[in-house]
Amino acid sequence: MSVKPSGPARPPNVQLLEIEEDFAGQRVDNYLLRLLKGVPKSRIYRIIRKGEVRLNGKRIKPDTRLQTGDRLRVPPVRVSEGSDTRNIYLEKSIEKTILYEDKVVIIINKPEGIAVHGGSGISAGIIESLRHARPRERSLELVHRLDRGTSGCLMIAKRRSYLKLLQAELQRKNRLKKYYSVVTHGRWPPRKQHINAPIMRNILRSGERLSRVQPGGKECLTEFRSTASDGQYSVLEAAPITGRTHQIRVHCRYAGFPVVGDDKYGFEDEDRKLRIRGMKRLMLHAARLEIPALGDYPAIVVEAPVEGQMQRLIDEINMNIIS
Repeated sequence: MSVKPSGPARPPNVQLLEIEEDFAGQRVDNYLLRLLKGVPKSRIYRIIRKGEVRLNGKRIKPDTRLQTGDRLRVPPVRVSEGSDTRNIYLEKSIEKTILYEDKVVIIINKPEGIAVHGGSGISAGIIESLRHARPRERSLELVHRLDRGTSGCLMIAKRRSYLKLLQAELQRKNRLKKYYSVVTHGRWPPRKQHINAPIMRNILRSGERLSRVQPGGKECLTEFRSTASDGQYSVLEAAPITGRTHQIRVHCRYAGFPVVGDDKYGFEDEDRKLRIRGMKRLMLHAARLEIPALGDYPAIVVEAPVEGQMQRLIDEINMNIIS
């Protein structure tokens, strides 16, 4: 994304941007949300509606698609001090979470309890912090998402061209593999190796979003493999074939063995006992990522070690089995 002054004099801080190839096909509203960090969505849509944003000298709509070489005029927009608040600790520590990086992608070991992006009262998440820590990396985009309570492998594309390749693979559901480590309540039946049950997303009166297995929902398949169980808890490897909201958590609850520490779909009384012992997190971790060779880019395999409270509980389960 380059800035080239041209034409007649204009007010200070007006930007005239030439759209690079990596952003071809992106909606102008999404481009501006990425460019104008900290500016409320309502403000961005207002300047588009009022004609203050121009593409090749013409008024546009929010869903207008950008093309390589287009010239976009962006007016000066004031960012309020409160909206620019960031998680300073996260910005300083984000580089330490990187598991793999090349010229087109970064894969980090996302800490549990950290949101992947800002919103819903969170001023900054992983992607905002990484962009702020790397101001010269102008095309950083989340490839997929992890729940705030889930830790592990998270893909961030450095080029839009590679982002499109990864998203296409996620849609195909057969070559890009994601494997999760899970701790559930109860003894998971060894023969239960997959759950194929449709999931429908629901919104409660309170505004809380929940998903549940329900006829008429979207097709949903998760493969499971039990690796250990002491009767009270089970350790599983889970591979979601589809990519629905809260898929692993919902399927575990549907099977009668909810994920430990799950405040939406779990066993509240049992989890309270663990919280007293200092184990407060959702026991779900994106442990392994297998990306196939895409275009001219090689295949990538990355593993994120389980750490902290979750590893402690897994160790206890294994000790109970031995004893």
